[in-house]
Amino acid sequence: MKNTEKLNLRRELGLASAVSLAAGVMIGSGIFMSPQFVLVYVGSSGASLIIWAVCGVVCMCTAFSYAEIGTIIRESGGNYIYILRIYGPCLAFVLSFTTMFLMKPLSIIAGSLSFAKYAVAPFYPGCTPPILVVKCIAAACVLVISTINVLNVRFAMASQVVFMVAKLVGLMIIVIGGIITVAQGNCESLCNSKSAFADAKLSISTVGMALYQCLWSYAGWSNINNVIEEVKRPEVNLPRALMIAIPMVTILYLLVNVSYLVAMSPAEMISSSAVAVTWGNKVLGGWGWVMSIAAALSSFGSLNGSFFSGGRVCYVAAREGHMPDILAMAHMHRLTPSPALIFNTVIALIVLIPGDFQAIVNFLSFTAWFFYGVTLSGLLYLKIKKPELPRAISVPIILPIVALLAAVFLVLAPIIDDPQIEYLYAVIFILSSIVIYIPFIHFKLFPGMLNKLTVFLQLFLEVAPTAKNL
Repeated sequence: MKNTEKLNLRRELGLASAVSLAAGVMIGSGIFMSPQFVLVYVGSSGASLIIWAVCGVVCMCTAFSYAEIGTIIRESGGNYIYILRIYGPCLAFVLSFTTMFLMKPLSIIAGSLSFAKYAVAPFYPGCTPPILVVKCIAAACVLVISTINVLNVRFAMASQVVFMVAKLVGLMIIVIGGIITVAQGNCESLCNSKSAFADAKLSISTVGMALYQCLWSYAGWSNINNVIEEVKRPEVNLPRALMIAIPMVTILYLLVNVSYLVAMSPAEMISSSAVAVTWGNKVLGGWGWVMSIAAALSSFGSLNGSFFSGGRVCYVAAREGHMPDILAMAHMHRLTPSPALIFNTVIALIVLIPGDFQAIVNFLSFTAWFFYGVTLSGLLYLKIKKPELPRAISVPIILPIVALLAAVFLVLAPIIDDPQIEYLYAVIFILSSIVIYIPFIHFKLFPGMLNKLTVFLQLFLEVAPTAKNL
């Protein structure tokens, strides 16, 4: 018989865990992979630093806007639940479908590929590692992190704090190495304004693509909103965590990029297969392998945080009736949304087979900022039309306006200046979800189609339906 007892996900995340979740996902594979791609698109060291600073400001405006909407709609699910409550079920389903089958798998695979490249780099000095080896290591990484998150929330977050410390140590080594390099007078590529901005390429398309690569490195700021039902005192800890995490990460990213650029020429960065390892070999000499370990640990920690929050989006969508019921259930003893996490793992492993890192980041950023823009427009609607709604914090209206303008630019930039057929495919994939929504969700055709499978999986996985933490 189907178990109808309602369980609750535990409120396990305090301020330290919330900061670690946000900053821990932000500081991941991006800072070790994206700098060279940003440089490829804008062409100069000075322009690339401006891109990194601008992205920090954009993320700050967007994150504080999300902090306000997160205290108005205090439910887990991030973009999905906000769009559902403001715009209704159709657009929310489009987001959940796109997130589960495109955005979250792409994010997981991008992080796992970054981990794998740095993990195997010491074994292939001076050459590119075989793609089959990289993808096998990436798959193993996904399976390990999935297992951790399925077994225990507290252990998953404790490991997140540990990896947060490890990655900060690694980045501080880069920062200190950069300071020493500058003190030795090696900063020609940055200190000279002519050379810093030489060969800059500042078309709409190149700036937009550079922003895609850079913003992916900041992407973890939204992860707290995805798990807000598990945050202690979210009205206090959500804005505080963002105020600590984003400025810290922005400053750290700028310092790390300065260190890269004073130790390597733009040409060396662009041609490097692993920027941090190339930096380590030039600055640390025989200890360069340390950077490979630091980058791998950083990517692993970021992927762990992304996996933790991503499973909750799938779980919330199922709880609202937009996905099979089994995905809205939690383990009866561990109280983790294990079916949703297992589903994410399977989809990610399938996407890994044809995955290409640079293309993945571009498509992921394009899709993500489309939905960020939709959510930000919803916040503006609530601020203007429904100011009476209770909210713990209220940000100046200029912040969501700036963030919305940035989202519009990011969606249109690669299409207007240099249109590519791949973005049309992404749009078609997003719109295709409506074909599923209309018969199966809106008209509820074949409502009992999955009942037998749901009961079997519920017994096999030892899971039960859950209630909301409000």
